[in-house]
Amino acid sequence: MGGRLTLVAVVEFTVGAEAAGRRYEDAVLALLGRHGGWLERRLRGIDGQTEVHVIRFDSRAGYESFLVDPDRAALRGELGEAAPTTRVIEVREG
Repeated sequence: MGGRLTLVAVVEFTVGAEAAGRRYEDAVLALLGRHGGWLERRLRGIDGQTEVHVIRFDSRAGYESFLVDPDRAALRGELGEAAPTTRVIEVREG
């Protein structure tokens, strides 16, 4: 299956672990290129608790491989309960 995939991720940081959550997001977003993905836009909520990411992948297979990347899983495991929660929405233009 081909075609580009565009996602919006709404990331909510755990109260008291915002800095750790931002470092986690920095590290995880750096892994996108391995899977044919890239960060198009990263917006931070004025509340300091939320970020919104616009992410693109060359294919759905790239996104699926990103989800199971062992480095991503290890980073998430390091944070445990302090890991941010993320809601991902597949979007299209117009």
